[in-house]
Amino acid sequence: MEQENIAVGLDIGTTKIVALIGRKNEFGKMEILGIGKSKSLGVHRGVVNNITQTIQSIQQAVQDAESSSGMSISDVVVGIAGQHIRSLQHSDYITRNNSDEVIQDEDIDRLCNQVHKLVMLPGEEIIHVLPQDFKVDGQAEIKEPIGMYGGRLEANFHVVVGQVSSIRNIGRCIKSSGLDLSGITLEPLASSNAVLSQEEKEAGVALIDIGGGTTDLAIFKDGIIRHTAVIPFGGNVITEDIKEGCSIIEKQAELLKIKFGSAWPGENKDNEIVSIPGLRGRDPKEISLKNLSKIIHARVVEIIEQVYLEIRNYGHEEQKKKLIAGIVLTGGGSQLRHLKQLVEYITGMDTRIGYPNEHLAGDSDSETTSPMYATAVGLVLTSLNEKNRKPASAKLKEALQPQGEKTPEMTEVQEPKEEEVQPQNESRGFFDKWADKFKEFLDNAE
Repeated sequence: MEQENIAVGLDIGTTKIVALIGRKNEFGKMEILGIGKSKSLGVHRGVVNNITQTIQSIQQAVQDAESSSGMSISDVVVGIAGQHIRSLQHSDYITRNNSDEVIQDEDIDRLCNQVHKLVMLPGEEIIHVLPQDFKVDGQAEIKEPIGMYGGRLEANFHVVVGQVSSIRNIGRCIKSSGLDLSGITLEPLASSNAVLSQEEKEAGVALIDIGGGTTDLAIFKDGIIRHTAVIPFGGNVITEDIKEGCSIIEKQAELLKIKFGSAWPGENKDNEIVSIPGLRGRDPKEISLKNLSKIIHARVVEIIEQVYLEIRNYGHEEQKKKLIAGIVLTGGGSQLRHLKQLVEYITGMDTRIGYPNEHLAGDSDSETTSPMYATAVGLVLTSLNEKNRKPASAKLKEALQPQGEKTPEMTEVQEPKEEEVQPQNESRGFFDKWADKFKEFLDNAE
């Protein structure tokens, strides 16, 4: 089987680590070839805090994926999240030396590299520089400046920043697990690839990915990502509260939440009671479902309000920035009963649960289309899209490089290719260049 169309996503979460092997089929949809998951030990709120345990969990997940697919995994694309991620808006400009030539990729790269030189707080590094819209000689709201004339090129950027040490630790875990790091992506971006449709991104949508340790937010409008945030609360704090509130052990609290939990206390009658076996010879405990829902409700409201604050910070209240498609909930935490209704009640925005089956082939296993796997599916999709574009840019380089003597016929055939290839090359440029820089940075850090 050719390795070209195959990619492996590794989602290093707080509660579980998932390795997912996928490939593109002939219809451009993604087939899942293998999946492995292990309990995540050593990750807290999206940040690695125990290297040895994380390595073991990664190896376990990768072995599972290998045995279920019958393939061996050598390199992975990994997602990054965690409480250290923050984002900011920034605008920058360059003055072009020769305004008689049209704007090209190089100009945009130069502008992006300038943003990469921004001075960050100590220990922080820029992860993504995402251009929003451009201005050419003061003419605003230009989506695609390539091919236009102009002397001054300006752009607004969405800059995502993270802690160097956290990123390096993840790189270290992957290297020590015997794997190569082929790319790194912000998790909310990956999830949005798996769950959102292009129409939603155009209309304006907020993707809320409720994981175990963190809740990730990505806001799209006019097809462009406008805002990202990572909130350091997730499903685990709900479990923690149930554990404290009902004086039971964590395993029982987690089961209670999944089986009987609801985010809407009004749903339960006063006389609904669950009996939980006591610890070693002690009497069983009786827990009222109404109280359970009250505990869950209080915590969920807190998480949603934090997210809604971020949505308002982005400017959802302004007419131009209104999110018409509302909210999409995904991640393991989105499976909590009546959560959709509660989110609609608090935010007043249309809400749906996002399943990562937007781009999956029809015969995918129902397990993999669960919201829990949105990030893993998204990482594989991101990587496959990159791979599909890479040969194109390689062709472009060949076409541009004079290799010995070429016959005129050959050159003729290759010229139109440049035209087709260029826009693709541009769209993958920003992130790939960063990934290459990052790999270099990891190798130097060894």
